[in-house]
Amino acid sequence: MKVVIVGLGAVGARAARQVMVPGATTDVVVVDTDHRRAEAVAASLGPRVSVESWGPPVLASTELVVLALPAGHPAMAAAALQAGADVVSVADDVAGVEGLLALDEEARRRRRTVVVGAGFAPGLSCLLVKHAAAGFDLVEEVHVAKAGTGGPGCALHHHRALGGDAPSWRNGAWATRRGGSGRELVWFPDPLGARDCYQAAAPDALVLVPAFPGVARVTVRVAASRRDRLTAQLPMVRRPHAEGTLGGLRVEVRGRRGLGTEVRVLGALDPPAMAAGVVAGVAADWMARGLFVRSGAGGLAEMVEDPLPFLQELAHRGVRAAAFGGAEHDAGATPPV
Repeated sequence: MKVVIVGLGAVGARAARQVMVPGATTDVVVVDTDHRRAEAVAASLGPRVSVESWGPPVLASTELVVLALPAGHPAMAAAALQAGADVVSVADDVAGVEGLLALDEEARRRRRTVVVGAGFAPGLSCLLVKHAAAGFDLVEEVHVAKAGTGGPGCALHHHRALGGDAPSWRNGAWATRRGGSGRELVWFPDPLGARDCYQAAAPDALVLVPAFPGVARVTVRVAASRRDRLTAQLPMVRRPHAEGTLGGLRVEVRGRRGLGTEVRVLGALDPPAMAAGVVAGVAADWMARGLFVRSGAGGLAEMVEDPLPFLQELAHRGVRAAAFGGAEHDAGATPPV
């Protein structure tokens, strides 16, 4: 199997390592605008990894393309589909996710699959929501909060998101709110603890709403400081960390079970770049093994029928979920209320 990984930043380089699991017979091609970085990554991964440039030649006989660069995912995904390849994308910006979801009809026609948002959030957040919703007769509300950023590209998206329009799903219709509004104190797993979170131009709701028919509300917030909010309309005043810092997720799912209403909360605590690379790598593995439930374009909550095996594989590779109380949570157990 030939896999092409485009973008070798903090997330893409880790995704490449996850694809090269021991004993795999996968031939990997890495693509990056920085050819020296691509050569270094290829040398670190072994003889089955080569370096090429993006274009029609690299897509010849390619079965899977993993997109881990900061932008340009819809056009590259469209080219991959035309070449007959499946796609895994770690896109985490609204425009990129909207463009990828717009490829759903073409992907279905070609019987190909485009996984949209296979990173930290969306990605791991979608799997946690799907797991928390297990057993509900109806999912009524989903609320996602995230803290921390991955590489520089992720940090830039976070910065811009606080100054953009925040898409949310309210009472069965899309609504937009001003980025940086809607302050809410959110408790993440320790040691992050309580953080002020605000609505932002984050795309998680775009991939979660199709996965839960009948859901009434889906909101997304990101942790931010006062300085983050004040400078959101300006260029970044400080150079971001090369690979970000410790990050966290908190997902709250409200729904009906029988005659009652339940609330389940799950979280995660990991460096976002590391977690995103692992999620993308496992998604590539699932794609290769034909484990996604449908063709077309959609998020992981829609593409995975049962998130438990996916979460267990993430745990095996070092990415673990947490229960609301902050203790490590076995993905095989029912989350506590």
